[in-house]
Amino acid sequence: MELDEFVDANVPEEGGTGFQKVNKRLLAIPFEGVAMVKAGSMIAYTGDVTFTGKSSAEGGITGLVKEAVSGEGTPIMEAEGSGTLYVADQGKKVQVLSLDAGESISVNGTDVLAFEERVDYEIGTVGGLSQAAAGGLTNVFLTGPGDIAITTHGDPVVMRPPVTTDPEATVAWSANLSPSIGTNKAIEIGQQSGETMQMEFGGSDGFVVVQPYEEGGQM
Repeated sequence: MELDEFVDANVPEEGGTGFQKVNKRLLAIPFEGVAMVKAGSMIAYTGDVTFTGKSSAEGGITGLVKEAVSGEGTPIMEAEGSGTLYVADQGKKVQVLSLDAGESISVNGTDVLAFEERVDYEIGTVGGLSQAAAGGLTNVFLTGPGDIAITTHGDPVVMRPPVTTDPEATVAWSANLSPSIGTNKAIEIGQQSGETMQMEFGGSDGFVVVQPYEEGGQM
């Protein structure tokens, strides 16, 4: 491929509004004002943009806490100004969702990449899942209206409840679901299966998003 051809083939398109996928792993955010993105996710920007980091919350993360996206010290940052911001997260695939007014989704804190400032968010732990067992799994409850972007290792799969999932492969679930935490019912002797903790989603409505990857490795 000629150099000019390479440049022309890979220059992102300008213009447009809302969150835009440049490719499967890169998100462009044209904005005027403030955008909320995962700290350390900026790879480039055009225009005039300043960044303000948000430190982890002290004294826990239950309830309405706009300081950190996860208990693992993964904060968000405010991007303020005007221009186009390009963000990515370690080569993970980007999924863009548009939430209507009052529409909500719960997302694993490690999988939140960006959301519009007008999106409300509430941060909490997944009930019954100890921090030691799952690396401090937290969920971010996002409520529209507005665009959000989440990331997945590989292509996501959407399951319908009732379903049981691995916490480290669970990306998001619909707002009407409240997972309970179970343990492997089998008595294991010798080699462990690595499937000690499980998330159980009951009922018959809603959805659960999983990825073909365990975020923290086996427990």
